[in-house]
This record gives sequence, structure tokens and C-alpha cells, in this order.
Amino acid sequence: MTTAVTAEPTKVPPKPTRRRMPGWARVLLWVAVAFAAVSITSYQTGVPQLTSSGTVQSAVRLGIPILLAALGGLWAERAGVINIGLEGMMILGTWGGAWAGYQWGPVAGLVAAAVFGALGGLVHAIATVTFGVNHIVSGVAINLLGAGIAKYLSTLVFEPISRNPRESPPVPKFDTYSAQPLGTWLQQLEDLQRVGISDAAGILGGLVTEVSPLTMLAFLLVPVSYLVLWRSPFGLRLRSCGENPVAAESLGVNVYRYKYLAVIISGALAGIGGAALILNPGQAGYLEGQTNNRGYIGLAAMIFGNWRPGGLLGGAALFGYSDGLQLRSGETSVHALFYGATLLLVVVAAVQVWRRSWFAAGLALVAAAVMYAVYWYTDELPTELTAYTPHLVTLVVLGVASQRLRPPAANGLQYRRGAD
Repeated sequence: MTTAVTAEPTKVPPKPTRRRMPGWARVLLWVAVAFAAVSITSYQTGVPQLTSSGTVQSAVRLGIPILLAALGGLWAERAGVINIGLEGMMILGTWGGAWAGYQWGPVAGLVAAAVFGALGGLVHAIATVTFGVNHIVSGVAINLLGAGIAKYLSTLVFEPISRNPRESPPVPKFDTYSAQPLGTWLQQLEDLQRVGISDAAGILGGLVTEVSPLTMLAFLLVPVSYLVLWRSPFGLRLRSCGENPVAAESLGVNVYRYKYLAVIISGALAGIGGAALILNPGQAGYLEGQTNNRGYIGLAAMIFGNWRPGGLLGGAALFGYSDGLQLRSGETSVHALFYGATLLLVVVAAVQVWRRSWFAAGLALVAAAVMYAVYWYTDELPTELTAYTPHLVTLVVLGVASQRLRPPAANGLQYRRGAD
């Protein structure tokens, strides 16, 4: 009698998993890479304006309206409502801020801008949430309506005062503040023109010099939005309306109420973004067309940031920097950015090689070669092209970021209570 011997199955050792770097660490690493690229570019091309404190101040001033519009888009779309109407709400905010600011001062202008923008958000909420209008159609209508209302009110109110229906009289501004003696010390370091040290001093100096309360408020709203939307029961319910409103309703969430609140807050934030064009230094008052599509660029910054507050802050900084650079330094500085873009693309290619993503690495190298060829064979860019630098950066960034985006699952979908 023989006994069958069964062999024990061989245990396959688990495949080692690669430890991923935390998200915040990856962001800091890429910020350091971008700083190094800009610093080297400034030295190699002889264009110190790339990291000067004046350029950074302009970038902050021009990036704040984009940041606030992006935050407005974040609030609406996290609740499932696409807000293409940010541009129109910003226009309403610029007019309201100029009107109240001229009458009663900058604080009143800020409040009025938020109210006017919130009214635009309310109209958008009524159309999309209550009546089920397509979100894109309603947003485009808000943009047209905002521009038309502002033009009518400007003709009615400002023309008798300024003799021009397209602009308001000068509006009082918020005072600005500088961190002293830190600002003076950073300016001295910047004047030394040492690679890296002077670049860092110029960037930091621009961030702590001549800062208005409205700028401080805008930066404060970024962590506040994160804490409210991701670290509070209110934010959890609001985001559930953008992910699965039917499930949220089954758990007792009043989806209509949260969508209304989100879109109204979205409009108020966009209105404050419009006020930043009026009440911060650098602009006399309301001027027809002064938003210059910043509502759309804010929407692009939100998408680039993957519907997260920290990401959209980076997007707004990028677009504000490109806008401030072309306004302050013109064709030469924008032309030098092609050299910096070449360095960044080479780093991207190296990262893709490390990840064994050969196609992406090859694509990055080809793009780097194109960027360097443009830099090498041209001396400066046409004025007609540099004027649209922020818009071109928007297109390029969205094209690059489109592969990793994850919008809210129910964003833009019509919702009806009791529907399956």
C-alpha cells in the first residue's frame, strides 16, 4: 500500500511595491525644479526680470483675479454645476465694486462686488438647478447678460460723472503693506545679482512688498476652501452632490439647497475677483472689457489644478506670472521663457525615462527641441503674439494636464429629485 505525497504549493513572494512620494512632496519638488529652471534661464539669457520683485508683484496683482475665479469654479463644480459664467460674474463684480467703492470706499466696494457676483450666481443656479437648463448654455447666457447689464448701468450711472459710458471715475484703493525690514534686506540681496540667491530674494520680496488686504484675503480663501470642502460635514455633503446626488439624497442631503449655496458662493468669489481689478493698485477704476477673459482663464486654472484648491493656486500663479511678465518686460522676457521651457521639458523627459514611459519621454524631448529651436533662431517674439501669452499658456497647460484629470462624477449632469 503506497501513500500519495502531495507537494505543497510553492509560495510566490509578493511583488515589491514602489513607495510613492506623498503628493505635497511631489509638488514641492516640482516647484524647486521650476525655480531652478527660471533661475538658470535668468542667468544664461541675461534677463533678470524673470525673477525680479517687480515682476512678481505684477504677477500677484494679475493672478489674484484668476485665483478667485478659479475658487468660484471649484465651489460650483464640486457641487456638480459647471460654471462657464464666471466671466460674466466677474464683470458684474467689477461694476459693483467700482460703483460702491466710488461712493463709500474700498470695503463697501468689496462687499458690493461679492453681492453683484452672487446675484449672477443665483441666476445661474435658478436656470440650471431649478429649471434644468444646460449648464454651458446658461453660463454663456450669464456672460452675455453680465456684460450687457454692466454696460447699461455704466451708461446710466458713470456717464454723467466721468463723461464716458465705458469707464468709471477713479475709485479709492486699499492701502498696501510691506514686511519691513525683511523687504529691504531682500531687495539688497536681489541687487547683488547672484545666481539662485538673488532670484529667491526677488521672488520672496515680491510676495511681501506692497501687499493689499484683498490679496491677503484671496490667499487665505485657499486653505479656508480646503478646510470647508474637505474637512467639514458641510463640505462632505456638498461634494457628495457633485459625485452622486441620488445617493446623497437617499442619506437626507437636500441636494437642491447645497447646489444653490455652492453656485451663489461661486458667484460671490468671482465677483470678488472682479473687485481685485478695481480695488488693488494699478487700475484707476471700472473699464469696459477689463476682465479680458480672466474668468475663462480661472476656469482653466481650476481644471489644471484637478478641482483641488492647492492645484488651482499653482495654475493661477502660472497664468498670473505669464501675464505679469509680458506686461512688465515685453517680448524679450517672454522669448527667454522658451529657454526655461526647454530645461523643464528635459527634466520631464528624464522622469519619463525613469518611469519607463518611452513614448512620453520621446514626446517631451521633441517638444524641448522645438522650444530650443524657437529660442535659438529668433531674437524676440512679435508683440501681437506676446500679448496673448496667458491664453497660449492656458492652451498648452490644459493640453498637457488633460491626461490626469478627474472631475466630479456628476459634474454638469441634470438632477431631478426622486430620479433613479
